[in-house]
Amino acid sequence: MDRPTLTTVAVIGLGTMGTGISEVLVRAGREVIGIDTDENAARQAVAALEASTARAVERGRLTDRERRDALARFRTFGDLQAAADADLVIEVVPEEYELKQRVITALDGVVKPSTVIATGTNALSVTRLAADSAHPERVLGMHFFNPAPAMRLVEIVSSVLTSPEAVTAVTDLAHDLGKEPIAVGDRPGFVADGLLFGYLNQAAAMYESRYATREDIDAAMRLGCGLPMGPLALLDLIGIDTARTVLEAMYAESHDRLHAPAPILGQLTAAGLTGRKAGRGFYTYQAPGSATVVPDESTPRAGESAGTPREVRSVGVAGSGTMASGIAEVFAKAGYDVVLVARSEEKAEKARARIASSLERSVAKGRMTAEARDETLARITPAGSPAALADVDLAVEAVAEDLEVKKGLFATLDEVCKPGAVLATTTSSLPVIACARATSRPRDVIGMHFFNPAPAMKLVEVVRTVLTSDDVHATVREVCARIRKHPVDCGDRAGFIVNALLFPYLNNAIKMVQEHYASMDDIDAAMKLGGGYPMGPFELLDVVGLDVSLAIERVLHQEFREPGLAPAPLLEHLVAAGCLGRKTGRGFREYARR
Repeated sequence: MDRPTLTTVAVIGLGTMGTGISEVLVRAGREVIGIDTDENAARQAVAALEASTARAVERGRLTDRERRDALARFRTFGDLQAAADADLVIEVVPEEYELKQRVITALDGVVKPSTVIATGTNALSVTRLAADSAHPERVLGMHFFNPAPAMRLVEIVSSVLTSPEAVTAVTDLAHDLGKEPIAVGDRPGFVADGLLFGYLNQAAAMYESRYATREDIDAAMRLGCGLPMGPLALLDLIGIDTARTVLEAMYAESHDRLHAPAPILGQLTAAGLTGRKAGRGFYTYQAPGSATVVPDESTPRAGESAGTPREVRSVGVAGSGTMASGIAEVFAKAGYDVVLVARSEEKAEKARARIASSLERSVAKGRMTAEARDETLARITPAGSPAALADVDLAVEAVAEDLEVKKGLFATLDEVCKPGAVLATTTSSLPVIACARATSRPRDVIGMHFFNPAPAMKLVEVVRTVLTSDDVHATVREVCARIRKHPVDCGDRAGFIVNALLFPYLNNAIKMVQEHYASMDDIDAAMKLGGGYPMGPFELLDVVGLDVSLAIERVLHQEFREPGLAPAPLLEHLVAAGCLGRKTGRGFREYARR
Protein backbone atom coordinates (compact mmCIF):
# COMPACT_ATOMS: atom_id res chain seq x y z
CA MET A 1 0.00 0.00 0.00
CA ASP A 2 1.09 3.61 -0.60
CA ARG A 3 2.05 5.68 2.42
CA PRO A 4 -1.22 7.27 3.61
CA THR A 5 -1.67 10.83 4.91
CA LEU A 6 -3.34 10.70 8.32
CA THR A 7 -5.34 13.91 8.70
CA THR A 8 -8.72 12.50 9.75
CA VAL A 9 -8.73 9.95 12.57
CA ALA A 10 -11.61 7.88 13.93
CA VAL A 11 -11.36 6.78 17.55
CA ILE A 12 -13.63 3.87 18.43
CA GLY A 13 -14.40 3.58 22.12
CA LEU A 14 -14.74 6.78 24.13
CA GLY A 15 -13.75 5.60 27.55
CA THR A 16 -10.85 7.18 29.46
CA MET A 17 -8.23 6.06 26.94
CA GLY A 18 -10.26 6.89 23.83
CA THR A 19 -11.10 10.33 25.16
CA GLY A 20 -7.45 10.98 26.02
CA ILE A 21 -6.27 9.92 22.56
CA SER A 22 -8.95 12.13 21.00
CA GLU A 23 -7.69 15.11 23.00
CA VAL A 24 -4.11 14.52 21.87
CA LEU A 25 -5.24 14.34 18.22
CA VAL A 26 -7.47 17.42 18.16
CA ARG A 27 -4.87 19.53 19.94
CA ALA A 28 -2.40 18.48 17.24
CA GLY A 29 -4.75 19.72 14.49
CA ARG A 30 -6.33 16.41 13.43
CA GLU A 31 -10.01 16.01 12.65
CA VAL A 32 -11.34 13.39 15.06
CA ILE A 33 -14.41 11.21 14.64
CA GLY A 34 -15.31 9.79 18.04
CA ILE A 35 -17.44 6.65 17.88
CA ASP A 36 -19.19 4.89 20.75
CA THR A 37 -22.48 2.99 20.82
CA ASP A 38 -23.11 4.36 24.32
CA GLU A 39 -24.55 7.90 23.99
CA ASN A 40 -23.62 8.63 27.60
CA ALA A 41 -19.96 7.75 26.92
CA ALA A 42 -19.95 10.14 23.96
CA ARG A 43 -21.44 12.95 26.07
CA GLN A 44 -18.89 12.31 28.83
CA ALA A 45 -16.07 12.40 26.26
CA VAL A 46 -17.21 15.81 24.99
CA ALA A 47 -17.53 17.11 28.57
CA ALA A 48 -14.09 15.76 29.48
CA LEU A 49 -12.53 17.37 26.42
CA GLU A 50 -14.20 20.69 27.23
CA ALA A 51 -12.96 20.54 30.82
CA SER A 52 -9.37 19.54 29.98
CA THR A 53 -8.99 22.21 27.30
CA ALA A 54 -10.45 24.81 29.67
CA ARG A 55 -7.76 23.89 32.21
CA ALA A 56 -5.15 24.21 29.47
CA VAL A 57 -6.36 27.76 28.76
CA GLU A 58 -6.21 28.63 32.47
CA ARG A 59 -2.62 27.38 32.61
CA GLY A 60 -1.59 29.30 29.50
CA ARG A 61 -1.05 26.19 27.37
CA LEU A 62 -3.84 27.04 24.90
CA THR A 63 -5.46 30.26 23.75
CA ASP A 64 -9.26 30.63 23.69
CA ARG A 65 -9.15 30.50 19.89
CA GLU A 66 -7.04 27.32 19.87
CA ARG A 67 -9.47 25.74 22.33
CA ARG A 68 -12.50 26.57 20.19
CA ASP A 69 -10.77 25.20 17.10
CA ALA A 70 -9.78 22.01 18.88
CA LEU A 71 -13.31 21.37 20.16
CA ALA A 72 -14.71 22.02 16.68
CA ARG A 73 -12.47 19.25 15.32
CA PHE A 74 -14.10 16.64 17.60
CA ARG A 75 -17.40 15.10 16.50
CA THR A 76 -19.11 12.08 18.05
CA PHE A 77 -21.23 9.36 16.46
CA GLY A 78 -22.86 6.12 17.48
CA ASP A 79 -22.20 4.02 14.39
CA LEU A 80 -19.08 2.63 12.69
CA GLN A 81 -20.28 4.07 9.37
CA ALA A 82 -19.01 7.44 10.61
CA ALA A 83 -15.45 6.17 10.06
CA ALA A 84 -15.93 6.00 6.28
CA ASP A 85 -13.77 9.04 5.55
CA ALA A 86 -11.06 8.36 8.16
CA ASP A 87 -7.43 7.98 7.13
CA LEU A 88 -6.67 6.17 10.39
CA VAL A 89 -8.94 4.28 12.76
CA ILE A 90 -7.78 3.64 16.34
CA GLU A 91 -9.91 1.16 18.26
CA VAL A 92 -9.76 1.24 22.05
CA VAL A 93 -12.78 -0.87 22.91
CA PRO A 94 -12.58 -3.18 25.97
CA GLU A 95 -9.75 -5.73 25.99
CA GLU A 96 -11.75 -8.68 24.62
CA TYR A 97 -10.58 -10.49 21.50
CA GLU A 98 -14.03 -11.22 20.05
CA LEU A 99 -15.15 -7.60 20.47
CA LYS A 100 -12.01 -6.19 18.85
CA GLN A 101 -12.23 -8.74 16.05
CA ARG A 102 -15.82 -7.73 15.29
CA VAL A 103 -14.85 -4.06 15.14
CA ILE A 104 -11.84 -4.61 12.85
CA THR A 105 -13.63 -6.98 10.46
CA ALA A 106 -16.65 -4.64 10.30
CA LEU A 107 -14.34 -1.77 9.33
CA ASP A 108 -13.34 -3.69 6.19
CA GLY A 109 -16.73 -2.84 4.73
CA VAL A 110 -16.68 0.78 5.86
CA VAL A 111 -13.30 2.48 5.42
CA LYS A 112 -11.25 3.41 2.35
CA PRO A 113 -8.69 0.93 0.95
CA SER A 114 -5.87 3.23 2.08
CA THR A 115 -7.12 3.58 5.66
CA VAL A 116 -4.81 2.29 8.39
CA ILE A 117 -6.49 0.37 11.22
CA ALA A 118 -4.75 0.46 14.60
CA THR A 119 -5.68 -1.60 17.64
CA GLY A 120 -4.97 -0.15 21.04
CA THR A 121 -4.57 -3.56 22.66
CA ASN A 122 -1.83 -4.04 25.22
CA ALA A 123 -2.21 -7.80 25.54
CA LEU A 124 -3.94 -9.44 22.60
CA SER A 125 -2.28 -10.73 19.44
CA VAL A 126 -2.11 -8.03 16.78
CA THR A 127 -1.21 -10.73 14.23
CA ARG A 128 -4.35 -12.71 15.00
CA LEU A 129 -6.54 -9.60 14.78
CA ALA A 130 -4.88 -8.65 11.49
CA ALA A 131 -5.23 -12.13 10.01
CA ASP A 132 -9.00 -11.98 10.47
CA SER A 133 -9.14 -8.74 8.47
CA ALA A 134 -9.64 -8.61 4.68
CA HIS A 135 -6.57 -6.34 4.51
CA PRO A 136 -4.11 -7.54 7.18
CA GLU A 137 -1.31 -5.40 5.73
CA ARG A 138 -2.98 -2.22 7.05
CA VAL A 139 -3.62 -3.48 10.60
CA LEU A 140 -1.11 -2.74 13.35
CA GLY A 141 -0.94 -1.85 17.02
CA MET A 142 -0.76 1.68 18.37
CA HIS A 143 -0.46 1.35 22.14
CA PHE A 144 -0.85 4.63 24.01
CA PHE A 145 -0.32 4.84 27.76
CA ASN A 146 -2.72 6.27 30.33
CA PRO A 147 -3.27 9.21 30.68
CA ALA A 148 -2.70 9.64 26.94
CA PRO A 149 -2.30 13.46 27.00
CA ALA A 150 0.51 13.23 29.58
CA MET A 151 2.33 9.99 28.73
CA ARG A 152 4.85 10.36 25.92
CA LEU A 153 5.36 6.72 24.96
CA VAL A 154 3.55 5.06 22.07
CA GLU A 155 4.42 1.47 21.12
CA ILE A 156 4.01 0.85 17.39
CA VAL A 157 3.33 -2.86 17.00
CA SER A 158 3.79 -4.57 13.66
CA SER A 159 3.07 -8.16 12.72
CA VAL A 160 4.62 -10.24 9.94
CA LEU A 161 1.67 -9.08 7.82
CA THR A 162 1.97 -5.34 8.40
CA SER A 163 2.97 -3.06 5.54
CA PRO A 164 6.08 -0.90 6.17
CA GLU A 165 4.17 2.09 4.76
CA ALA A 166 1.50 1.76 7.44
CA VAL A 167 4.15 1.56 10.17
CA THR A 168 5.92 4.65 8.82
CA ALA A 169 2.66 6.60 8.62
CA VAL A 170 1.63 5.99 12.24
CA THR A 171 5.20 6.49 13.48
CA ASP A 172 5.29 9.90 11.78
CA LEU A 173 1.91 10.72 13.31
CA ALA A 174 3.15 9.82 16.78
CA HIS A 175 6.09 12.19 16.32
CA ASP A 176 3.68 14.93 15.16
CA LEU A 177 1.65 14.38 18.33
CA GLY A 178 4.75 15.05 20.44
CA LYS A 179 5.07 11.40 21.45
CA GLU A 180 8.06 9.07 21.53
CA PRO A 181 7.22 6.05 19.36
CA ILE A 182 9.16 2.82 19.66
CA ALA A 183 8.83 -0.04 17.19
CA VAL A 184 8.10 -3.45 18.71
CA GLY A 185 7.10 -6.88 17.51
CA ASP A 186 3.87 -8.66 18.31
CA ARG A 187 4.03 -10.45 21.61
CA PRO A 188 1.79 -10.02 24.69
CA GLY A 189 2.59 -6.95 26.72
CA PHE A 190 5.01 -5.67 24.09
CA VAL A 191 7.92 -3.93 25.89
CA ALA A 192 6.60 -1.79 28.73
CA ASP A 193 3.70 -3.95 29.85
CA GLY A 194 5.69 -7.10 29.12
CA LEU A 195 8.13 -6.04 31.83
CA LEU A 196 5.68 -4.21 34.06
CA PHE A 197 3.01 -6.90 34.44
CA GLY A 198 5.43 -9.64 35.44
CA TYR A 199 6.62 -7.37 38.25
CA LEU A 200 3.04 -6.52 39.28
CA ASN A 201 2.13 -10.20 39.31
CA GLN A 202 5.02 -11.05 41.63
CA ALA A 203 4.01 -8.21 43.96
CA ALA A 204 0.46 -9.60 44.10
CA ALA A 205 1.83 -13.07 44.88
CA MET A 206 4.09 -11.62 47.57
CA TYR A 207 1.10 -9.97 49.23
CA GLU A 208 -1.03 -13.10 48.86
CA SER A 209 1.63 -15.16 50.67
CA ARG A 210 1.43 -12.68 53.59
CA TYR A 211 5.12 -12.05 53.31
CA ALA A 212 4.57 -8.30 53.71
CA THR A 213 1.66 -5.91 54.02
CA ARG A 214 0.30 -4.08 51.00
CA GLU A 215 1.48 -0.79 52.53
CA ASP A 216 5.02 -2.08 53.04
CA ILE A 217 5.26 -3.59 49.54
CA ASP A 218 4.15 -0.33 47.95
CA ALA A 219 6.31 1.87 50.17
CA ALA A 220 9.35 -0.33 49.53
CA MET A 221 9.12 0.05 45.76
CA ARG A 222 8.38 3.78 45.89
CA LEU A 223 11.13 4.64 48.34
CA GLY A 224 13.64 1.96 47.37
CA CYS A 225 13.35 2.33 43.58
CA GLY A 226 11.95 5.84 43.14
CA LEU A 227 8.79 4.58 41.43
CA PRO A 228 5.79 6.92 41.21
CA MET A 229 3.42 4.27 42.61
CA GLY A 230 3.69 1.02 44.47
CA PRO A 231 2.73 -2.14 42.53
CA LEU A 232 -0.51 -2.91 44.39
CA ALA A 233 -1.76 0.67 44.12
CA LEU A 234 -0.88 0.53 40.42
CA LEU A 235 -2.83 -2.70 39.96
CA ASP A 236 -5.84 -0.97 41.50
CA LEU A 237 -5.40 1.94 39.08
CA ILE A 238 -5.01 -0.27 35.99
CA GLY A 239 -7.86 -2.54 37.00
CA ILE A 240 -7.23 -5.96 38.51
CA ASP A 241 -9.38 -7.63 35.86
CA THR A 242 -7.41 -5.90 33.10
CA ALA A 243 -4.11 -6.97 34.66
CA ARG A 244 -5.30 -10.55 34.87
CA THR A 245 -6.26 -10.50 31.16
CA VAL A 246 -2.81 -9.22 30.20
CA LEU A 247 -1.09 -11.85 32.33
CA GLU A 248 -3.23 -14.65 30.90
CA ALA A 249 -2.16 -13.60 27.40
CA MET A 250 1.49 -13.41 28.45
CA TYR A 251 1.38 -16.83 30.08
CA ALA A 252 -0.34 -18.39 27.05
CA GLU A 253 2.70 -17.43 24.98
CA SER A 254 5.59 -17.75 27.44
CA HIS A 255 4.39 -20.63 29.69
CA ASP A 256 6.56 -18.94 32.32
CA ARG A 257 5.10 -19.47 35.79
CA LEU A 258 6.08 -15.92 36.67
CA HIS A 259 3.40 -14.78 34.17
CA ALA A 260 0.70 -17.12 35.49
CA PRO A 261 -1.74 -14.73 37.21
CA ALA A 262 -1.48 -14.86 41.00
CA PRO A 263 -4.66 -16.53 42.32
CA ILE A 264 -5.58 -13.41 44.29
CA LEU A 265 -6.07 -11.52 41.00
CA GLY A 266 -8.71 -14.03 39.94
CA GLN A 267 -10.34 -14.00 43.38
CA LEU A 268 -10.61 -10.22 43.49
CA THR A 269 -11.91 -10.12 39.91
CA ALA A 270 -14.57 -12.75 40.64
CA ALA A 271 -15.67 -10.75 43.68
CA GLY A 272 -15.99 -7.57 41.63
CA LEU A 273 -13.15 -5.95 43.58
CA THR A 274 -11.36 -4.71 40.48
CA GLY A 275 -9.60 -1.65 41.90
CA ARG A 276 -10.32 2.05 41.91
CA LYS A 277 -13.12 1.81 39.36
CA ALA A 278 -15.04 -0.49 41.72
CA GLY A 279 -14.10 1.41 44.88
CA ARG A 280 -12.13 -1.54 46.22
CA GLY A 281 -9.29 -3.77 45.14
CA PHE A 282 -6.11 -4.26 47.14
CA TYR A 283 -7.09 -1.04 48.90
CA THR A 284 -10.49 0.49 49.72
CA TYR A 285 -11.39 3.84 48.17
CA GLN A 286 -13.74 6.64 49.16
CA ALA A 287 -16.02 5.84 46.22
CA PRO A 288 -15.88 4.04 42.87
CA GLY A 289 -13.45 5.95 40.65
CA SER A 290 -11.94 7.85 43.59
CA ALA A 291 -8.18 7.98 44.16
CA THR A 292 -8.61 8.56 47.90
CA VAL A 293 -7.70 5.51 50.00
CA VAL A 294 -9.72 5.03 53.18
CA PRO A 295 -8.90 2.75 56.13
CA ASP A 296 -10.29 -0.77 56.12
CA GLU A 297 -9.87 -3.97 58.13
CA SER A 298 -6.38 -4.51 56.67
CA THR A 299 -5.02 -1.07 57.50
CA PRO A 300 -2.18 -1.29 60.07
CA ARG A 301 -2.79 0.52 63.34
CA ALA A 302 -0.29 3.25 64.09
CA GLY A 303 2.22 2.43 66.82
CA GLU A 304 1.18 -1.21 67.01
CA SER A 305 4.08 -3.36 68.24
CA ALA A 306 4.40 -6.68 70.03
CA GLY A 307 7.52 -5.72 71.98
CA THR A 308 8.94 -2.94 74.14
CA PRO A 309 11.93 -1.20 72.51
CA ARG A 310 15.33 -1.37 74.17
CA GLU A 311 17.12 1.89 74.85
CA VAL A 312 19.64 2.89 72.17
CA ARG A 313 22.02 5.75 72.88
CA SER A 314 25.14 4.66 71.00
CA VAL A 315 25.61 2.90 67.69
CA GLY A 316 28.53 0.98 66.22
CA VAL A 317 29.04 0.64 62.48
CA ALA A 318 31.45 -2.03 61.23
CA GLY A 319 32.84 -1.35 57.76
CA SER A 320 34.71 1.36 55.88
CA GLY A 321 33.04 1.44 52.47
CA THR A 322 30.50 3.84 51.01
CA MET A 323 27.54 2.16 52.67
CA ALA A 324 29.17 2.00 56.11
CA SER A 325 30.17 5.67 55.90
CA GLY A 326 26.67 6.67 54.81
CA ILE A 327 25.01 4.73 57.62
CA ALA A 328 27.37 6.23 60.21
CA GLU A 329 26.54 9.70 58.86
CA VAL A 330 22.80 9.01 59.15
CA PHE A 331 23.07 7.94 62.80
CA ALA A 332 25.36 10.82 63.76
CA LYS A 333 23.03 13.37 62.15
CA ALA A 334 20.19 11.95 64.23
CA GLY A 335 22.12 12.60 67.45
CA TYR A 336 23.57 9.16 68.16
CA ASP A 337 27.15 8.69 69.32
CA VAL A 338 28.72 6.49 66.63
CA VAL A 339 31.78 4.23 66.75
CA LEU A 340 33.00 3.58 63.18
CA VAL A 341 35.12 0.42 63.09
CA ALA A 342 37.29 -0.66 60.16
CA ARG A 343 40.08 -3.21 59.76
CA SER A 344 42.65 -0.55 60.65
CA GLU A 345 42.79 2.92 62.19
CA GLU A 346 43.83 4.30 58.80
CA LYS A 347 40.76 2.88 57.04
CA ALA A 348 38.50 4.14 59.81
CA GLU A 349 39.98 7.64 59.53
CA LYS A 350 39.49 7.59 55.74
CA ALA A 351 35.85 6.61 56.23
CA ARG A 352 35.39 9.47 58.70
CA ALA A 353 37.02 11.84 56.20
CA ARG A 354 34.53 10.66 53.57
CA ILE A 355 31.72 11.59 55.96
CA ALA A 356 33.32 14.99 56.57
CA SER A 357 33.33 15.63 52.82
CA SER A 358 29.66 14.63 52.56
CA LEU A 359 28.72 16.95 55.41
CA GLU A 360 30.70 19.77 53.81
CA ARG A 361 28.70 19.35 50.61
CA SER A 362 25.50 19.60 52.66
CA VAL A 363 26.70 22.88 54.16
CA ALA A 364 27.61 24.23 50.71
CA LYS A 365 24.10 23.39 49.46
CA GLY A 366 22.47 25.04 52.46
CA ARG A 367 21.08 21.79 53.83
CA MET A 368 22.84 22.10 57.21
CA THR A 369 24.75 24.71 59.15
CA ALA A 370 28.47 24.66 59.80
CA GLU A 371 27.71 24.23 63.49
CA ALA A 372 25.54 21.16 62.83
CA ARG A 373 28.30 19.76 60.61
CA ASP A 374 30.85 20.08 63.39
CA GLU A 375 28.52 18.58 65.98
CA THR A 376 27.71 15.63 63.72
CA LEU A 377 31.35 14.89 62.96
CA ALA A 378 32.25 15.14 66.63
CA ARG A 379 29.85 12.29 67.40
CA ILE A 380 31.79 9.88 65.17
CA THR A 381 34.73 8.03 66.73
CA PRO A 382 36.90 6.00 64.32
CA ALA A 383 38.46 2.77 65.55
CA GLY A 384 40.58 -0.02 64.10
CA SER A 385 39.33 -2.90 66.24
CA PRO A 386 35.89 -4.44 66.93
CA ALA A 387 36.74 -4.23 70.62
CA ALA A 388 35.72 -0.56 70.39
CA LEU A 389 32.11 -1.75 70.05
CA ALA A 390 32.01 -3.16 73.56
CA ASP A 391 29.57 -0.60 74.94
CA VAL A 392 27.32 0.22 71.97
CA ASP A 393 23.59 -0.46 72.20
CA LEU A 394 23.22 -1.23 68.48
CA ALA A 395 25.93 -2.69 66.26
CA VAL A 396 25.35 -2.46 62.49
CA GLU A 397 27.43 -4.65 60.19
CA ALA A 398 28.14 -3.11 56.75
CA VAL A 399 31.02 -5.16 55.35
CA ALA A 400 31.39 -7.03 52.04
CA GLU A 401 28.40 -9.06 50.77
CA ASP A 402 30.14 -12.34 51.52
CA LEU A 403 28.40 -14.73 53.92
CA GLU A 404 31.57 -16.18 55.43
CA VAL A 405 32.96 -12.69 56.08
CA LYS A 406 29.69 -11.62 57.71
CA LYS A 407 29.45 -14.77 59.83
CA GLY A 408 32.98 -14.22 61.04
CA LEU A 409 32.19 -10.64 62.01
CA PHE A 410 29.01 -11.66 63.86
CA ALA A 411 30.96 -14.23 65.84
CA THR A 412 33.30 -11.41 66.83
CA LEU A 413 30.42 -9.07 67.69
CA ASP A 414 28.99 -11.82 69.89
CA GLU A 415 32.24 -11.84 71.84
CA VAL A 416 32.81 -8.09 72.19
CA CYS A 417 29.33 -6.53 72.43
CA LYS A 418 27.61 -6.21 75.78
CA PRO A 419 24.58 -8.35 76.67
CA GLY A 420 21.37 -6.80 75.36
CA ALA A 421 23.02 -5.05 72.40
CA VAL A 422 21.09 -5.36 69.15
CA LEU A 423 23.16 -6.82 66.30
CA ALA A 424 22.05 -5.83 62.78
CA THR A 425 23.23 -6.81 59.32
CA THR A 426 22.78 -4.62 56.23
CA THR A 427 22.81 -7.55 53.80
CA SER A 428 20.69 -7.14 50.70
CA SER A 429 20.50 -10.79 49.69
CA LEU A 430 22.14 -13.15 52.18
CA PRO A 431 20.23 -15.07 54.89
CA VAL A 432 20.06 -13.09 58.13
CA ILE A 433 19.54 -16.32 60.07
CA ALA A 434 23.02 -17.48 59.05
CA CYS A 435 24.50 -14.37 60.69
CA ALA A 436 22.30 -14.94 63.74
CA ARG A 437 23.41 -18.57 64.11
CA ALA A 438 27.04 -17.43 64.14
CA THR A 439 26.28 -15.92 67.57
CA SER A 440 25.14 -17.32 70.91
CA ARG A 441 22.25 -14.79 70.93
CA PRO A 442 20.28 -15.18 67.70
CA ARG A 443 17.26 -13.46 69.29
CA ASP A 444 19.25 -10.21 69.26
CA VAL A 445 20.05 -10.36 65.52
CA ILE A 446 18.00 -8.61 62.83
CA GLY A 447 18.39 -7.22 59.32
CA MET A 448 18.50 -3.48 58.60
CA HIS A 449 18.84 -3.16 54.84
CA PHE A 450 19.66 0.46 54.02
CA PHE A 451 19.65 1.66 50.42
CA ASN A 452 22.46 3.48 48.68
CA PRO A 453 23.17 6.36 49.20
CA ALA A 454 22.10 5.89 52.82
CA PRO A 455 21.90 9.62 53.71
CA ALA A 456 19.44 10.25 50.84
CA MET A 457 17.36 7.06 50.59
CA LYS A 458 14.45 6.91 53.03
CA LEU A 459 13.83 3.17 53.01
CA VAL A 460 15.07 0.53 55.47
CA GLU A 461 13.93 -3.08 55.11
CA VAL A 462 13.61 -4.52 58.61
CA VAL A 463 14.23 -8.26 58.32
CA ARG A 464 13.09 -10.59 61.10
CA THR A 465 14.30 -14.15 61.30
CA VAL A 466 12.26 -16.91 62.92
CA LEU A 467 14.39 -16.34 66.04
CA THR A 468 14.37 -12.51 66.28
CA SER A 469 12.72 -11.32 69.49
CA ASP A 470 9.80 -8.86 69.52
CA ASP A 471 11.70 -6.27 71.54
CA VAL A 472 14.60 -6.28 69.05
CA HIS A 473 12.14 -5.74 66.21
CA ALA A 474 10.46 -2.91 68.13
CA THR A 475 13.86 -1.37 68.88
CA VAL A 476 14.91 -1.21 65.26
CA ARG A 477 11.57 0.27 64.16
CA GLU A 478 11.89 2.97 66.82
CA VAL A 479 15.46 3.69 65.74
CA CYS A 480 14.32 4.02 62.12
CA ALA A 481 11.78 6.63 63.15
CA ARG A 482 14.46 8.58 65.01
CA ILE A 483 16.83 8.60 62.03
CA ARG A 484 13.90 9.63 59.78
CA LYS A 485 13.80 6.48 57.71
CA HIS A 486 10.72 4.56 56.61
CA PRO A 487 10.88 0.96 57.90
CA VAL A 488 9.12 -1.86 56.08
CA ASP A 489 8.82 -5.30 57.67
CA CYS A 490 9.73 -8.45 55.80
CA GLY A 491 10.78 -12.00 56.52
CA ASP A 492 14.18 -13.55 56.04
CA ARG A 493 14.06 -14.78 52.45
CA ALA A 494 16.11 -13.97 49.38
CA GLY A 495 15.74 -10.45 48.05
CA PHE A 496 13.44 -9.31 50.86
CA ILE A 497 10.88 -6.99 49.17
CA VAL A 498 12.74 -4.67 46.81
CA ASN A 499 15.33 -6.97 45.26
CA ALA A 500 12.85 -9.85 45.02
CA LEU A 501 10.64 -7.66 42.82
CA LEU A 502 13.31 -5.56 41.08
CA PHE A 503 15.80 -8.12 39.83
CA PRO A 504 13.40 -10.48 38.01
CA TYR A 505 12.20 -7.37 36.13
CA LEU A 506 15.80 -6.48 35.25
CA ASN A 507 16.49 -10.08 34.22
CA ASN A 508 13.45 -10.08 31.91
CA ALA A 509 14.68 -6.87 30.27
CA ILE A 510 18.00 -8.59 29.52
CA LYS A 511 16.12 -11.52 27.99
CA MET A 512 14.28 -9.14 25.65
CA VAL A 513 17.60 -7.86 24.28
CA GLN A 514 19.08 -11.36 24.22
CA GLU A 515 16.13 -12.53 22.10
CA HIS A 516 16.49 -9.51 19.76
CA TYR A 517 12.95 -8.41 20.56
CA ALA A 518 13.86 -4.79 21.31
CA SER A 519 16.94 -2.61 21.68
CA MET A 520 18.36 -1.46 25.01
CA ASP A 521 17.57 2.15 24.13
CA ASP A 522 13.95 1.35 23.30
CA ILE A 523 13.50 -0.71 26.45
CA ASP A 524 15.00 2.02 28.64
CA ALA A 525 12.82 4.63 26.93
CA ALA A 526 9.72 2.46 27.30
CA MET A 527 10.12 2.04 31.05
CA LYS A 528 10.94 5.69 31.69
CA LEU A 529 8.24 7.14 29.44
CA GLY A 530 5.60 4.42 29.77
CA GLY A 531 6.18 3.28 33.35
CA GLY A 532 7.46 6.44 35.03
CA TYR A 533 10.68 4.72 36.12
CA PRO A 534 13.51 7.12 37.04
CA MET A 535 16.00 4.94 35.12
CA GLY A 536 15.66 2.34 32.40
CA PRO A 537 16.63 -1.24 33.33
CA PHE A 538 19.97 -1.15 31.46
CA GLU A 539 20.93 2.21 32.93
CA LEU A 540 20.17 0.80 36.38
CA LEU A 541 22.04 -2.46 35.81
CA ASP A 542 25.18 -0.58 34.82
CA VAL A 543 24.89 1.62 37.93
CA VAL A 544 24.27 -1.29 40.33
CA GLY A 545 27.04 -3.38 38.76
CA LEU A 546 26.51 -6.45 36.62
CA ASP A 547 28.43 -8.66 39.03
CA VAL A 548 26.26 -7.52 41.94
CA SER A 549 23.12 -8.03 39.85
CA LEU A 550 24.19 -11.52 38.82
CA ALA A 551 24.92 -12.49 42.42
CA ILE A 552 21.47 -11.36 43.55
CA GLU A 553 19.76 -13.14 40.66
CA ARG A 554 21.61 -16.36 41.47
CA VAL A 555 20.49 -16.13 45.10
CA LEU A 556 16.87 -15.58 44.03
CA HIS A 557 17.01 -18.51 41.62
CA GLN A 558 18.59 -20.78 44.22
CA GLU A 559 15.98 -19.86 46.86
CA PHE A 560 12.78 -20.03 44.79
CA ARG A 561 13.90 -22.56 42.12
CA GLU A 562 11.71 -20.89 39.49
CA PRO A 563 13.11 -21.50 35.98
CA GLY A 564 12.07 -17.96 35.01
CA LEU A 565 14.42 -16.56 37.67
CA ALA A 566 17.53 -18.17 36.16
CA PRO A 567 19.99 -15.38 35.25
CA ALA A 568 19.95 -14.47 31.57
CA PRO A 569 23.01 -15.97 29.81
CA LEU A 570 23.85 -12.55 28.36
CA LEU A 571 24.36 -11.20 31.89
CA GLU A 572 26.59 -14.14 32.80
CA HIS A 573 28.68 -13.65 29.65
CA LEU A 574 29.22 -9.95 30.30
CA VAL A 575 30.30 -10.59 33.89
CA ALA A 576 32.67 -13.34 32.74
CA ALA A 577 34.18 -10.84 30.28
CA GLY A 578 34.78 -8.32 33.06
CA CYS A 579 32.12 -5.91 31.75
CA LEU A 580 30.63 -4.97 35.10
CA GLY A 581 29.03 -1.61 34.36
CA ARG A 582 30.08 1.95 35.04
CA LYS A 583 32.74 0.95 37.55
CA THR A 584 34.73 -0.83 34.81
CA GLY A 585 33.85 1.54 31.98
CA ARG A 586 31.74 -1.04 30.17
CA GLY A 587 28.62 -3.03 30.93
CA PHE A 588 25.59 -3.02 28.69
CA ARG A 589 26.95 0.31 27.43
CA GLU A 590 30.41 1.86 27.29
CA TYR A 591 31.41 4.79 29.49
CA ALA A 592 34.19 7.34 29.34
CA ARG A 593 36.98 6.60 31.80
CA ARG A 594 37.42 9.22 34.48
